[in-house]
Amino acid sequence: MTAPPILPALLLSLPLVLTACRAGGAVCKRLGQPPVIGEIAAGILLGPSVLGRACPAATAALFPPGLAPVLDSLGQLGLLCFMFLLGRELDPEVVRGERRTALTVALTGLAVPLVCGALLALALYGRYAPETADRLPFALFLGVALSITAFPVLARILADRGLTGTRLGALSLTCAAVDDVLAWSLLALVAALARNTSLGAVLRTVLLTVAFAALLLRVVRPLLARVLRRTGAATTFALVTCCLCLAALATDRIGVHAVVGAFLFGAATPRNSPSVQQVAQGMSQFAVPFLLPLFFLSTCLRIDIGTLGPHPAPWLWCGVILLVATTTKWGGTALAARACGSDWRGALSLGALMNCRGLTELIVLTAGLDLRLIGPELYTMLVLMALTATALTSPALTALMRKGPPERHGSPSAPSTSSQLYNHRGTDYERAHPPAAADRGEISGRDREQGNASVPGGSW
Repeated sequence: MTAPPILPALLLSLPLVLTACRAGGAVCKRLGQPPVIGEIAAGILLGPSVLGRACPAATAALFPPGLAPVLDSLGQLGLLCFMFLLGRELDPEVVRGERRTALTVALTGLAVPLVCGALLALALYGRYAPETADRLPFALFLGVALSITAFPVLARILADRGLTGTRLGALSLTCAAVDDVLAWSLLALVAALARNTSLGAVLRTVLLTVAFAALLLRVVRPLLARVLRRTGAATTFALVTCCLCLAALATDRIGVHAVVGAFLFGAATPRNSPSVQQVAQGMSQFAVPFLLPLFFLSTCLRIDIGTLGPHPAPWLWCGVILLVATTTKWGGTALAARACGSDWRGALSLGALMNCRGLTELIVLTAGLDLRLIGPELYTMLVLMALTATALTSPALTALMRKGPPERHGSPSAPSTSSQLYNHRGTDYERAHPPAAADRGEISGRDREQGNASVPGGSW
């Protein structure tokens, strides 16, 4: 039998996927939720959970078997661009002034869910772990999955609410940046454990990853800075894209996930290069919005909520995972912030912000599925946990902020216009009357130069 042509199916599925993801994101944004929730939900609706059960013929026509690898490859390219931008967003300058508090809160907020997630994995191992997954990498992976914070979603929530200039905003961004670095390092270790059987092979993979990161920061970064001074925009785009692909390939060959290489290369690119900023802006305005929804679709095609079945046991385990993930991340962060001198309202607000998961969680879960550390059933449970935890962030923050505006960073005695708006009408008023850029504060120095407070891809 001749396989159906892929190009017509691709040309039909692309407009549908892009429209569905944008529509889902717009709906969630109007409801005061991060757009990523609607975009992931749109992928679930187009997958086997809803469309596949309601109309299997439509699913077969829209997404024939030969199309899946194409969608996955295009989505992975969008994911690599996103991770490159996320690496560039981790500005070391944001740590200054809150270093001790940020490290204490970030480490506690990461360690508590990590340990509790690993303990929960011992109960889940016999029921939901694939046969190929060993107990140690399975437990470590579940701990990482329960401890992750979505840095770009957090930055977007802070920008939308005018909180980036507050102490709460600066501290949460710093903690999320530290969490992201530690979480990706742990994911690299888990990947090494999953792909190697001997301790020597694991140590070799970890050392090669560290050496590659040092090579990017100490050699590639200054060399790239000198080369880019003499190249035009088109050459810069080609050079950065080639280096991005080679960095992702290098970490994949080392034995960790390709997204780690893209993330490291983004962190290693010259900070003050206008040409690299133009490349990053082009990726955030075209490559990520166009290709990343395909990543949503290719991952959500693996989700079938119906596999949890009508029996209560899987749903109870899903609730347990959500409870452990939320209480340990939120509670651990809040208790650490309280111990460092924050009042309870500020500590709980910081815990709510650090509990948002978003796209970063989906990336980690997809890596675990690719590494065969988790199966489709547990993958579905963890995706539902990520969506629910992210959806809790905005209403929880609104409830905690009703008693007054947060303290402004560096000027606690003079609340800004954005704080007054927040205190006056809440988020609905703020969305209708957005504060000026100077009142919002900036996420990083690059955002000041570009004149906006955006995050990679805008929505994520």
